Parts: sequence; C-alpha cells; structure tokens
Amino acid sequence: MNGSNIVQYVVVRSDLIKSLEWPVGAVIAQACHAVTAVTHLFYEDEHTQRYLKDLDNMHKVVLEASDEKNLIGLKDKLEENNVKHKLWIEQPENIPTCLVVKPYPKEDIQKYFKKFKLFKT
Repeated sequence: MNGSNIVQYVVVRSDLIKSLEWPVGAVIAQACHAVTAVTHLFYEDEHTQRYLKDLDNMHKVVLEASDEKNLIGLKDKLEENNVKHKLWIEQPENIPTCLVVKPYPKEDIQKYFKKFKLFKT
C-alpha cells in the first residue's frame, strides 16, 4: 500500500503577514518548525511512516487561518476529535502561529479543513 492518499494539512495565520507585518520568510519558518515537530512527535505512526516512504510524492495542503481565534478554534475541534497535531507557538512571544496535523488518509481528515482557503500573501 503506497502513501498516495496520505495528506498533511498545514494551517498558517495569514494575519501575521497582512496585519502584523511579519516577513514572509519568518512565517514560512513557523510552518517548517511545526511540520518538523509533528513529524518528530508522530514518527512511529503508521501513516507518518507511509508518508515518509515516498519523499518525492509527499502531499501537503497549506491553508490560512485569518487570525489566532480561528487557529485556536481549529485546534479545539481537532482535540475534540482526537486528531493528532502540533500547534506551533513562537517563543518567547508566546504567539500561536501555525498548526500542522500528522499525515492522515485524505478521506479521514479533509472534513476538518473545509472552511479554510489556500494560503496566499
């Protein structure tokens, strides 16, 4: 069984760039930190292992949350449904910036992300 239906969702706060005027590179770094962290946390997971077996065909979907409230709302919904994820909180500012789920079969996870749009600057 290959990992072709395995997907990883990355949700980044768009207000970091649009309102708070963070550099784009700093926001990309937040997403990278969160992806690395969730991969480490759930490295032994069956779906994570399937995802990593085909590095040249990984499928990520990068979406935007309009602000901290929307990002935290997503975190709460994922927790209620036992969806494994990592909320990245930038230190020392203590600012939630990005949320990434571990790799999951698309059909099991996409329903949680329907209200989010693709990330753009």
